[in-house]
Amino acid sequence: MMKKIKFSLTVLVFAAIMTGCSSDDDLNVTPTASCSDGIQNGTETGVDCGGSCTPCENQAQKDGVIDSQDDPDLDPADLKGDVTADITLDANTAWTLTGSLTVKAGATLTIDPGTTIMAQPGGTNVYIAIEQDALIDAEGTADEPIVITSAATNKRSGDWGGLILAGKAPINSGTTAEAEVVGLTYGGTEADDSSGTLKYVKVEYTGARIGGEQEFNGITFYGVGSGTVIENIAVLNGDDDGIEWFGGTVSVKNALVVNAKDDWFDWTEGWAGKGNTNFFGVREFGYNDVTEDPRGIEADSNSSNNDASPRSNPTIDGLTLLHQSQIEMADMIKIRRGSSATITNGVIAILAAEGEDPGSASDFIDLTDGSGAAAATTSINVSAVGAADGSDVKNEVGATITVVDGNTGADASLFGWTGYTIPTIE
Repeated sequence: MMKKIKFSLTVLVFAAIMTGCSSDDDLNVTPTASCSDGIQNGTETGVDCGGSCTPCENQAQKDGVIDSQDDPDLDPADLKGDVTADITLDANTAWTLTGSLTVKAGATLTIDPGTTIMAQPGGTNVYIAIEQDALIDAEGTADEPIVITSAATNKRSGDWGGLILAGKAPINSGTTAEAEVVGLTYGGTEADDSSGTLKYVKVEYTGARIGGEQEFNGITFYGVGSGTVIENIAVLNGDDDGIEWFGGTVSVKNALVVNAKDDWFDWTEGWAGKGNTNFFGVREFGYNDVTEDPRGIEADSNSSNNDASPRSNPTIDGLTLLHQSQIEMADMIKIRRGSSATITNGVIAILAAEGEDPGSASDFIDLTDGSGAAAATTSINVSAVGAADGSDVKNEVGATITVVDGNTGADASLFGWTGYTIPTIE
């Protein structure tokens, strides 16, 4: 019996030794390289790449800079960053603006006709800015406009910042200045500077506020030059001003502002665009959100030095300001602080909605201000319609103010591309 046990143990030990040798041999066999096993093996120079496998592609990481059309930061679902190369936003892609998209000097942002950009509600952190020496090429059409709007389910004014262009044309607050929002430098000596093109562009629910004196407008032109082409733009439901100019020489053809909480058209710091035509501003019945002093036009030149050069002195041919809300406007037109202007074929209308009482304005036209009156060279030709009081004119400077019957004002039919139905003036 003892011999049988010893024999069995001997067999077991021998088997264990043989098994161990077999395992050692297996471990010394070089495994076949695989391009998908997650191991650096065979002749691979890295995990699943190099050697006997096709080299791995290095996956680029987001870094906040968009330097090519293929850059991972050019993310349709998370569009933001500094644009340092020419890029295009196409109409077949759903774009969501989630932060600041800033086009840097030397780069061009192209937005194709029919493109819609949904701005994530983020207040002052969400905006599009074109820096000096950068360009925007946003050329929509009447059939395929470019729309930048809020992505909120319940859209509100102030959901996002707005659209900002900064150029190198003259201003009167210094050779250059820093924008009141986002810190852009603007101004210079190049009157014919170009920031690119805006055609058939509609922005909505803009006007996020940083503070009492710092707020985004719908579209803001900082020192933008006359080489910039601006035609057919619309700003709807903004929390501050609709369109504002800080100096510069750019002109705008066909501009619509609807339901701006503050001023509809606002300029300062020496804006001198000479080819402006067809401006239409509307405050609808029921839109009663206001700032302290909402105006149809608020025009300044320089409050510290009313005679600073260049003086604000734009020309506008074809202007309609239509007030239907029941709130009181501070002024329908306020020109002050050294600004001049030439406005022809203007209409100022205060009309009640059917069965309602009309709103009002503290002043029809006011050229006076505690920080300086308008320039005496100001010339305004306008008709008063409805409850607008054409005799309510403050003109201590002797400017040429002519209130006449029969002006046609802006041509509302040119704004059909916006999809907005402008109230009839009768």
